[in-house]
Amino acid sequence: MFDQFTVVTDPVGDSVALSAIFAVLPLLTLFVLLGVLKVKAWLAGVISLAVALIVAIAVYAMPIGQAVLSATEGAAFGFFPILWIVINAIWVYNLTVESGHFDVLRRSFERVSPDMRIQAIIIAFCFGALLEALAGFGTPVAITVVMLMALGFRPIHAASVSLLANTAPVAFGALATPIVTLASVSSGANPDPRLTVDTLGAMVGRQTPILAVVVPLMLVALVDGRRGIRQTWPAALVAGVSFGLAQFVAANYISVPLTDIVAALVSAAAVVLLVRVWRPVTPADLGREPEAAAVPAARGAVDAELAGPGRVGAAAGTRSDTTSTAAPGLGGSGGQTPPGDPRIDQTVSTGRHRGDDLESRPTDQAHAATASGRWIADTPAEIGRAYAPYLIIIAIFSVANLGAVKTALAKEPWTVKFAWPGLDILGGNGKPLSSVTFTLNWLPAAGTLMILAGILTALVLRVSAGRALRAYGRTYVELRYAIVTVMAVLALAYVMNQSGQTNTLGAFLAAAGGAFVFLSAILGWIGVAVTGSDTSANALFGALQVQTAARAGLDPLLLAAANSSGGVLGKMISPQNLAIAAGAVGMAGREGEIFRKVFGWSLVLLLFMCVLVALQASPVLSWMVP
Repeated sequence: MFDQFTVVTDPVGDSVALSAIFAVLPLLTLFVLLGVLKVKAWLAGVISLAVALIVAIAVYAMPIGQAVLSATEGAAFGFFPILWIVINAIWVYNLTVESGHFDVLRRSFERVSPDMRIQAIIIAFCFGALLEALAGFGTPVAITVVMLMALGFRPIHAASVSLLANTAPVAFGALATPIVTLASVSSGANPDPRLTVDTLGAMVGRQTPILAVVVPLMLVALVDGRRGIRQTWPAALVAGVSFGLAQFVAANYISVPLTDIVAALVSAAAVVLLVRVWRPVTPADLGREPEAAAVPAARGAVDAELAGPGRVGAAAGTRSDTTSTAAPGLGGSGGQTPPGDPRIDQTVSTGRHRGDDLESRPTDQAHAATASGRWIADTPAEIGRAYAPYLIIIAIFSVANLGAVKTALAKEPWTVKFAWPGLDILGGNGKPLSSVTFTLNWLPAAGTLMILAGILTALVLRVSAGRALRAYGRTYVELRYAIVTVMAVLALAYVMNQSGQTNTLGAFLAAAGGAFVFLSAILGWIGVAVTGSDTSANALFGALQVQTAARAGLDPLLLAAANSSGGVLGKMISPQNLAIAAGAVGMAGREGEIFRKVFGWSLVLLLFMCVLVALQASPVLSWMVP
């Protein structure tokens, strides 16, 4: 039952082609359950894991004990470090909601520019990237979509803008969790010494920054057609170029986990500075003051999204004590209907914010309206506290990634490496698989650092210990389905990799030869489109990419990175993300409408990535590969 197992590639009739028919069954099961039958993600993951175990035991002759232990190691890796990051990052966000400072943060964004196209760039692209950097797994879409609704965007446009923006940052999301996962599964399947977090991150950092340059332009085109590009291209280019440059520099020379944090902040700062000296010509039908928009219940959208597939409720808030007027439709050169349904409050009542009388504030201080029509002025101290959690996170991770500190924390007792108990698997070369060694970096792990950031955040935001602990408990409850899903998918990936199923698929696909370099990004795109997660797609296909590369004479580093970079473009069309966006804007059941809005953008960007990877594999751009 616990006998030593040696990985085989052609267990069925000594034929790779016949063996591939069985090896693909777990993935096919996952794809059909999620993409066709619309089964909940956690259930689809568990069923697919069961299929992988059956194939490993019945077809590949893997001992039952070894197969089960392989699954347990994968599930453990799914929780630590992956879910450990997500849970604690979302807890930090929940603390900002608990204290009311998330609303302060939203209002500060509103004041930067009254132009809805600029707001789309700042909130969906820049702030969405920051949320992706800290949490990922659908959180940016759930939060930014309701913020856009609060600013007056129509539901379908808010959803489409948020989904399109959630592309370039995805590979480095959740403190580079997809890259960490990719390094883990690919290094165990290929001896190339470059398959590490740092080098893989550097390679991805030479692909996705190019996407970042064009995404803001696509956003303003989606918001306001050709007119949007013509009138706001300076802001779009500044946002895209600054983000791309910062992402490249951070991924290659600073810190892979901090890549998106650095890029998001640099991009946001660049746009804010630009609009201080330049403002676009804002058409009347897009120029409503943002303070007049209703404020949706952002927390409700996030709670519903995190509660699990199929449980996303509408988050748009209702207006009270106000009347509104809607802007007329576009009929000019913009080429499409404007996204917003800007509303102007006709009644404004005074109110209080944290005990202060609004009338006593300076008349030149920025104001924002609440959903009830009351005006709120945030003090500089409140605004500073709203941004504090993100500054705390940056400071903590910057210190942890200093050379001397990072080296010290990588040693015992802060980091412990051990062979997974009872797991005894040899590769085709007769040597133990590197993936059977588990790394428990309990202190330097990104999730542990996020706990420290959360404690400091609670102190700064004046959240009591009791409230902070209750928020932490709620975070686990909210994520219960996501926890099962991620652990099941990682268990599935480990069973497929350690039983030889991934090897078989790699050998089969290697028959495509050099043409596979063009297909590798598509494979990642399909994986994310089905699973909704770049992390899950990397876990499923990372080993397959590097094994195929070895057999086809291609660069394993390039193909592994292409899996992640191509995968980010499937994020906007994944059923899970579509459900998150649709539910958050009150369009549950109408995901098809949003899908049609973003599918074309996804294909255009995917083709761009396929061409880029093919050029990087050729003498034309081979200099870009580390």
